[in-house]
Amino acid sequence: MIRVGVNGYGTIGKRVADAVAAQPDMEVAGVAKTQPNFEAHTAVERGYPMYAAIPERAPLFSEAGIETAGVVDELVADSDVIVDCTPSGIGAENRSLYASYDTPAVFQGGEGSDVAETSFNARSNFEDARGADTVRVVSCNTTGLSRIVAPLEETYGVEKVRATLVRRGGDPGQNSRGPINDILPDPIDIPSHHGPDVKTIFPSLSIETMGLKVPATLMHVHALNVTLESDVTAAHVRQLLEGESRVYVIPEGLGIDGAGKLKDFALDAGRPRGDLWENCVWGESIATEGRDLYLFQAIHQESDVIPENVDAIRAMTDSADADESIELTNRTLGVGLAGDPAGFSRSGRVEAADD
Repeated sequence: MIRVGVNGYGTIGKRVADAVAAQPDMEVAGVAKTQPNFEAHTAVERGYPMYAAIPERAPLFSEAGIETAGVVDELVADSDVIVDCTPSGIGAENRSLYASYDTPAVFQGGEGSDVAETSFNARSNFEDARGADTVRVVSCNTTGLSRIVAPLEETYGVEKVRATLVRRGGDPGQNSRGPINDILPDPIDIPSHHGPDVKTIFPSLSIETMGLKVPATLMHVHALNVTLESDVTAAHVRQLLEGESRVYVIPEGLGIDGAGKLKDFALDAGRPRGDLWENCVWGESIATEGRDLYLFQAIHQESDVIPENVDAIRAMTDSADADESIELTNRTLGVGLAGDPAGFSRSGRVEAADD
């Protein structure tokens, strides 16, 4: 069993811990928190050993009725792999801690690409992370773009990607984020950071990205124009994307015309926390004109990177190849939606895998 420690138990960390716990070849060694808030109580209720991320704050956990197993250094020492899910910038500061215990570390996309030996997307460059000591799982948006680029590049060749990203102002719990009543070019200068980040996965890819931030918390929406190296039909592209396990092509007729209804759909189907691990591509938006492909996709910023973290752990420990890991992760989490509502519901629950 691969013992996985999770440093940071917020939006991403709690989802990573649950995903790890569902794997037959992994176990949660423990989670680290900076304070004994409601998420810390939830972690204890789920049976995860709790560690104080800031040693001098350890007494606060006892005062809150939470028994700790130690401090974060002990968690790092006791883990085969540590997954850093701390706020952006803190992961880079933690790198020396992980190195001091020779514990391989997975970082998140909020860190710069120089934090790790390689950036990672399971569908695109699994082999680059095999046996690595440090890996950075790219951001939610970069993950979403990479999942689309990979099959298009393999099947048709990609000449140019142009993407406009309409991004949520903050996650539901981030009440300090914005805008409240505005639409912001973010950044105003072009390209946005997303294009260069995709190039950490596809170094030779020609890609330009523009970003907007809007007063919403639900999801991101991408408007894509991809110039391919050969003429294609919309029907062929749709069939290709429907064959991708982490891409859900939303069928016409479901009445899902926005991110809000997608979230309702996920909640009604019993998805934990209403998570959508897949890119959600509106099937009727897929259009082609010669070599130009157009589509809209929605990306759930809280959850689409979760399967990638699980796969990164297997790549780093050299415990499975790409196909084996992706299949196992998909099966244990319920990733991979059929083209009908019943298929969505059947595959939408996290269950612990059989040993």
